[in-house]
Amino acid sequence: MGSIRIVKPGLFTTIQDNGRIGFQRYGMPVAGAMDDFSFRVANILVGNDQYEAVLEATFMGPTIEIGFDGFIAITGANMSPKLNGKEIKMWRSIQVRQGDVLTLAGASEGVRTYIAFGGGLAVPKIMNSKSTYVRGNLGGFKGRKLQEGDEIPVDISKSKAEPGKYISPGYIPRYSKSNVVRVVLGPQDDHFPPESIETFLNSEYKITAEADRMGYRLEGPKLTHVKGPDIISDGIVFGSVQVPGHGSPIVMMADRQTTGGYTKIATVIWADLPTMAQMGPGDSVRFQSVSIEEAQEILEQYEQTINDIQCRVENSHIIQENTKVYNVIINKL
Repeated sequence: MGSIRIVKPGLFTTIQDNGRIGFQRYGMPVAGAMDDFSFRVANILVGNDQYEAVLEATFMGPTIEIGFDGFIAITGANMSPKLNGKEIKMWRSIQVRQGDVLTLAGASEGVRTYIAFGGGLAVPKIMNSKSTYVRGNLGGFKGRKLQEGDEIPVDISKSKAEPGKYISPGYIPRYSKSNVVRVVLGPQDDHFPPESIETFLNSEYKITAEADRMGYRLEGPKLTHVKGPDIISDGIVFGSVQVPGHGSPIVMMADRQTTGGYTKIATVIWADLPTMAQMGPGDSVRFQSVSIEEAQEILEQYEQTINDIQCRVENSHIIQENTKVYNVIINKL
């Protein structure tokens, strides 16, 4: 068993996996990684299960002392990572030694960075998840964001990581401060007049300072109701776009509550939630409507991309001949 020690925690660093699935009916929020794509690819690069727990850093990254010999991978927002003061590349497996110091700075593109450790973080599961739900003081490490001096075990005995694993540049997302995000209208789009639907789909909205893991409040043209804004409380999913009586949309995120009594004009599709997760206050978003069938096709493409990445990573190998190093990908017929 190895460990990591938090020298500096960064602004908001927590342990996250894919969340507490199956417990919303009991009032327990899902939590989990905000950026599903970066989270899963980080794990793939170090040979972990795609949904193993990682560190999620927001805006400003941590400084970590490595207490094991093994591998890490860093994905998501660019926080200019350095190992022992030397710049290291993201989106690939990085070999580390006991005593090394990993340093992350402020995010220059995107807002959330993911750090995976070969073998996984050995914290206990609560309701089948290692994710931190800070508002409930639950999960992760002591139910809170990480603090200076925290020591977190890493189960290196389970590590399947190898050197030289990376993903092709074409798979690496670029993070913009202005994005088009696709939505499926509803489930309460009938509570809005046609002009409000048109306004929602043809206007630019800015993310306000009221933006965190629970939800993003948006600033832009107000939306009016023909029914509501209050409804009988029903379930809220990751990406639900609530519109309270003040008319400003709120996009619900990973730490959302389980139910809510405000109308929901639309739902951000799963494949575009990583885009939302990498946006912060001041960034702008436009919404584009797609059908349920289109959303399902996009999701299939999204999952296929991740499967392709895993296949290429698992079948790439380092071959060294004298002073030359080759990365070979073996295609299975």
